[in-house]
Amino acid sequence: MRILIFLFLPFVLWAGPVKLGIDRFFEEGQNVIVKNKQVGLVTNHTGVDSNLCPTIDLFKKNTKLVAIFTLEHGLKGSGRAFEKIPHQKESIPIFSLHGETRRPTAEMLKGIDILVYDIQEIGCRSYTYISTLFYVMEEAAKHKIPVVVLDRPNPMGGVVVDGPMLKEKWRSFMGYVNVPYCHGMTVGELGRFFNEEYKIGCNLHVVPMSGWNRKMTFKETGLSWIPTSPYIPEPDTPFYYASTGILGALGVVNIGIGYTLPFKVVGAPWIDADNFAKKLNAQKLPGVKFVPFHYKPFYGKFKGKECEGVKIVITDVHKYRPLAVQYMLIGMLKSLYPTPFRAQLGQLTDHDKSLFSKVNGTDKVLSIIENEQYIAWKLIGYDKEEREAFIEKRKKYLLYD
Repeated sequence: MRILIFLFLPFVLWAGPVKLGIDRFFEEGQNVIVKNKQVGLVTNHTGVDSNLCPTIDLFKKNTKLVAIFTLEHGLKGSGRAFEKIPHQKESIPIFSLHGETRRPTAEMLKGIDILVYDIQEIGCRSYTYISTLFYVMEEAAKHKIPVVVLDRPNPMGGVVVDGPMLKEKWRSFMGYVNVPYCHGMTVGELGRFFNEEYKIGCNLHVVPMSGWNRKMTFKETGLSWIPTSPYIPEPDTPFYYASTGILGALGVVNIGIGYTLPFKVVGAPWIDADNFAKKLNAQKLPGVKFVPFHYKPFYGKFKGKECEGVKIVITDVHKYRPLAVQYMLIGMLKSLYPTPFRAQLGQLTDHDKSLFSKVNGTDKVLSIIENEQYIAWKLIGYDKEEREAFIEKRKKYLLYD
């Protein structure tokens, strides 16, 4: 196994604007690695440089680009979750790695000398872009094809580590590696972690950013945010995705899907907004306030119905714990509104329960929700020791101070 890291000043707190891996790759001549090579590019609409020039255009102009691989939501980012994305026939073959084929096949890789991965992800284990990276690295290793990862920021920063670990039984495309739900790593760091911890044996090259440090959220980078998928429209949405997405999988309430604030609100016709907000704020979770909120979803859960609930307002991103908020919301809903809560849980099919456990990475969360009375703080503390062990383990894979 051989890992090369194009890092000239390791572990330095950079000053100045953030430069992405794609910027450094071409501006600093690091693209020499693909000179006279036939390149396969794993990317989508989020693959742009700091000037918003598409990665595909840069590779078409400066390399021998022979194939493009895309993933969930498609090359243009318009596909919905779980929607199958077909292959496309253009001057350069475009292969989908979402749907029936989630790994690049030998036929797809034929004639490719090197693979380059340049995609913005959101910092959550359940977001399938990082599962695709793992699959690409595994298949590349089998065919002795080097992989270059052009690094990008974790939009939540590199400090937030929260939520349960992944239990092997629940390993799936929605969670393929044993990291916390919020892992606090960049995609380049994850590639290093995958390669070593899972013994992939990939010839991996990481082109790090400059100017980024672990406390920096995407909003603080000065870079322009490209929505990574239809329901991640803004650079702070990943924080909220991590705060209500699991709750949404229970189907108990509306979480802003179908309204203008995806993942940022929690509501239902049977909630009392003022009391719900008051009870949540009384728990004094760090870095967050809950504001009473009224809205009417345009589609989805409770379409066209008046909903009451809360809007989540993050007051300090460095203290905020997304999964603590998520589990507090679930616990408070169960305590304040036991009848509709139980009614909804009773409608969950075996498939729904399996999906929920895959997203969490464990079935223990659902067991606690179903069988215990006071669940919030127990869920918040779940896997605490395992998370702390992960934080130690990941240190050798980190590229930024």
